[in-house]
Amino acid sequence: MKIGIADTTFSRVNMGGMAADELKRNASVTLERVTVPGIKDLPVACKKLIEERHCGLVLALGMPGGKEKDRMCAHEASTGLITCQLMTNTHIIEVFVHEDEAKDDRELAWLAEQRTREHAKNALKLAFFPQELTKEAGTGQRQGFPDAGPARR
Repeated sequence: MKIGIADTTFSRVNMGGMAADELKRNASVTLERVTVPGIKDLPVACKKLIEERHCGLVLALGMPGGKEKDRMCAHEASTGLITCQLMTNTHIIEVFVHEDEAKDDRELAWLAEQRTREHAKNALKLAFFPQELTKEAGTGQRQGFPDAGPARR
């Protein structure tokens, strides 16, 4: 299976490079990567990766800013990614790291790397080992920060 990576120049870390590194470390896969200016450009980039470059799964990587306008743009991008999934019947793993999730640049870079690498592993599970995701159902998995764990009665 060919896996696509769509990332942005707006991101403050090279999330696409991290995803490619993690995917190559853990599987023998062909990668296609496209970089666009911002998160609202990701839906069409993902659609082109699926339809023109024949990717069977795509990671959409972005880093919205911390302002209200940025949250609105992230929501619009997310809606576009969902629409693209439905139009193409192909999974797009959305990996957004909002700048206001971290207290400083160091934590932001750490979080972006952790979340990107964990979602890259999730993409491989989804593509090749879906039963592994089933085993994790209800376990409160979180990408980046510590897992929440299952709710207890």
